[in-house]
Amino acid sequence: MSETTQTGTAYVAARLSDDAADPDDFAVQIADQVESFILAVTEVAKGDEPSSAVPYLLLEVSQLLLAGGRLGAHEDIVPDERYEPDTGPEPDDVDALREGLARLLDPVDVYAEVFDPYVPRNAPVTSRISDDMADVITDLRHGMAHYRAGRTSEALWWWQFSYLSNWGSTASAALRALQSLVAHVRLDTPLGELDGLDTDSGADGDDGELEREAGAVMAAEIGVPLGMKPHGGA
Repeated sequence: MSETTQTGTAYVAARLSDDAADPDDFAVQIADQVESFILAVTEVAKGDEPSSAVPYLLLEVSQLLLAGGRLGAHEDIVPDERYEPDTGPEPDDVDALREGLARLLDPVDVYAEVFDPYVPRNAPVTSRISDDMADVITDLRHGMAHYRAGRTSEALWWWQFSYLSNWGSTASAALRALQSLVAHVRLDTPLGELDGLDTDSGADGDDGELEREAGAVMAAEIGVPLGMKPHGGA
C-alpha cells in the first residue's frame, strides 16, 4: 500500500472515529448542510438570479453529497424509538419549487441517466433536474422535522436510510447532469440535438415533444443567460 493510500485511509478512519465519538457534533454538521441545501435551492427556484442558477445548483448538490457520503460511510444509525414519530403535515410548497426550477432550467431540465450501473444492459431512463431537487428536498425536510423536534437519532437514521434508498442516487444523477451541462458549455463542446428527449417517452425519444436544440444554440441562448460562458469567452 502506498504512503498516499495509507495517509488517506488513516484520515478516513479518523473522521469516522470522530463521528462515532461525538455524535452530537456529527448531527449538527449534517443538519447544517441539509439546512443550507434546502435554503439555497429554495432561493434558486425563485428565479431572482437566473445567471447563477446552474453553478449554484452544481455547488450545492456537490456539498450535500459530501454529507451523504459521511452518512453512507457511518455505521448503521439506530433511532431511539422503535416506531417513527409523526412529523406532522408535510410542507405544501414543494410543487412551487419544482415548477420554479422547471421554468428556470427549460429546456435543459430533462436528461438521460442509467438508473443502476450494476444492472447488466440497463436502459437509460429520462429524468428532470427539477423533479430530482424537489424529491431530495422532500426527503431532507422529513429528517429536519425530527431534528428540530429534538429527535436527533431519528433524524440521522432517516437521513442515512433515505440517502441509501433514494436521495443519494437522485442527487448523484442530478449532479452528473449539472456537471455535464457546465462542462459542455465551458469547454465549448456543443451538445447533440436533444432529439425529442422527454420524461414521458423512452430515452430514444420516439414520441417526445421537446423542441430539438442544437449544441451551438444551447451555448448561445442557454449557457450565457445561466451565467456560463463558453471556454475562451470574454
